[in-house]
Amino acid sequence: MATVAFIGLGVMGYPMAGHLKSRGGHDVTVFNRSSEKAKKWAQQFGGAYGPTPEEAAKDKDFVFSCVGNDDDLRAVTIGENGAFQSMKKGAIFIDNTTASAEVARELDTKAREHGFHFLDAPVSGGQAGAENGALTVMVGGEQDAFDKAKPVIESFAKMVGLMGPAGAGQLTKMINQICIAGLVQGLAEGIHFGKQAGLDIEKVIEVISKGAAGSWQMENRHKTMNAGKYDFGFAVDWMRKDLGICLAEANRNNAKLPVTALVDQFYKDVQVMGGKRWDTSSLLARLEKK
Repeated sequence: MATVAFIGLGVMGYPMAGHLKSRGGHDVTVFNRSSEKAKKWAQQFGGAYGPTPEEAAKDKDFVFSCVGNDDDLRAVTIGENGAFQSMKKGAIFIDNTTASAEVARELDTKAREHGFHFLDAPVSGGQAGAENGALTVMVGGEQDAFDKAKPVIESFAKMVGLMGPAGAGQLTKMINQICIAGLVQGLAEGIHFGKQAGLDIEKVIEVISKGAAGSWQMENRHKTMNAGKYDFGFAVDWMRKDLGICLAEANRNNAKLPVTALVDQFYKDVQVMGGKRWDTSSLLARLEKK
């Protein structure tokens, strides 16, 4: 059993922290900007909560975070009453936010200066993966810190991999989102085409999902897409944030992402349609708009 803090109890962080307590058996203290949510978590899982990230992280072996963006991450780490103010020597900070590789490298440097470790460890699997403790975790950082943190991370993960030095986890998550963007657009176009052609979409998917066209998105989203329902996963607003990170990094490393840039604009259209909180499969709604 380790002493653990978890900062950020959103749709992902709340169940992730819960698995650290219930499945991992760790001594967990949480922090959330809304203290009521932190109190609710503590009552549900039998853990504790701190009034600030600094208090929650004090003397802990491992400190996790899962917040909104780079600025939120800086606020809870190096900001006023941030976790970096109280972390002990040799501790490990594990960030599960989808953020930039730039901020990961920045915080890795700050952590080293303070005598502890930093791992950028964004996750994939969505809300369902978090609730089921079946996330995929892509990690950047030092091997020794990774080896110590991996058994703890596995409390909420089905796959944990070290991808390289600081920032490599975030870069891998960018690739994940780049691949998803193209897949979802292709699936949306396929379903749209099939409908226009008068085919039975269920029969079509039953056949082609067993061949080269098959994907997680096809298996898990085609039914809800065909029904015009888009409340089953990762929100469009969040995807646009992630794709913005991808495109900004591509500008820095001279990668060419024409399809990603195009799909990002398609998601912008969905936002204008009122679909900011629809899931990412709502690209089909854009194609079906009259």
